[in-house]
Amino acid sequence: MSDAVYDVVIIGGGPAGLSAAQYAARSNLKTIVIDKSPTAGALAFSSKIENYPGTPEPLSGKELLDIFRKQAVAFGAQYVEQQVVSVSLDGEIKEVHTLDGTYQGKTIIIATGAMGRKQTIKGEGEFLGRGVSYCAICDAAFYKGKTVCVVGDSEEAVKEAGILARFADLVHLISPSKKLKVGEDHPTLKIGNLRVATGYSVISVEGDEVVTKIKMVDSHHNESELEISGVFVYLHGSKPVVDFLGSGVELSEEECISTNRMMMTSIPGVFAAGDVTCTEVRQVVIAASAGCVAALSAEQYIHQRKRRKYDWAK
Repeated sequence: MSDAVYDVVIIGGGPAGLSAAQYAARSNLKTIVIDKSPTAGALAFSSKIENYPGTPEPLSGKELLDIFRKQAVAFGAQYVEQQVVSVSLDGEIKEVHTLDGTYQGKTIIIATGAMGRKQTIKGEGEFLGRGVSYCAICDAAFYKGKTVCVVGDSEEAVKEAGILARFADLVHLISPSKKLKVGEDHPTLKIGNLRVATGYSVISVEGDEVVTKIKMVDSHHNESELEISGVFVYLHGSKPVVDFLGSGVELSEEECISTNRMMMTSIPGVFAAGDVTCTEVRQVVIAASAGCVAALSAEQYIHQRKRRKYDWAK
C-alpha cells in the first residue's frame, strides 16, 4: 500500500476497470487498479472470445484480460491483487479499505462486475456468520484445528482452500462440476490436509447454534453428509457485486449502481462502469467503452474542465 493520494482508484480488474485504467493513466492521472483476482471475473471464465474488435483470432477471456492489463500497466497504471472490504466515499478524498490497508483517491471508479449471487443453498443465509462465510482471509483463524469445506470450482475457490489449509486441520474442496477450473499441477492441490471432491452439489447447511454438517448429492443423486465446522461458499452468479459499498452509493431495486450517461453515480467523484451498473447488453466491448467514459469523466472532475479531453497523444 502507498501513502500517496491517487487521482483515480479503480475497484475491479475486468474489461471495464482495465479500460478505465488505460484511459486514466494515459491522461497522466496517478492510477491504481485494485483487483480481487485476475481470474475471478465473468470474462476470465470465458473459454473463447472471437468477436472483440481488433482481435482477428479467437482467444480465451483470460488471454484478453492479460492484454488489457499489460496495456494499462504500460501506460503507467499500478495493479494490485487485493480484496476490497469497504469504502469511505463522503469526503473530498475517498478511501478504499482492503485486507492489507487503505488506498486514498480523488476519484473512485467502481467496476466490480456482476458475479455476485443470492444465497441459494438451504441454510446458507441462516448460518451466515455462524459457520458460513465468503472470505477465507477474514475468517480462517476462527477454524484453527477444525474441519471446514470450500464450495466451488474456480481458481478463487482453490486459492481460498489453500488459505484455510494453513489454519484448519482438514479442508474439503467440494466442486459442483467434475473438473476444477485450474490445472492439475496447481500447487494448492498438493497440500496434505486438502481433500478434493468433484461432481458434488451441496444441498443444505445444517447445525444448531453453529454449523455442524452439510448434505451433498452426487451426479447419480446419491445423498451424503459431511461433518464440518465451517462452510466457505464460492459459487458465482449474476448479481452486481456491491456488498462492500454500504449505503453510500444509490442503487436500483435490483442492486445495480445507478449512473448517468457519463458513468457518474450519486456521489460526486465516484463513477461506475460495466456489469455492476446492469447494462442491458453484457458484452466485453460495452464494458470496455463504459470504462473509457468513466475515466474521461474522472479526469474532467479532477481538473474541473467544462469539456472532456479525448486525445492525449503527443
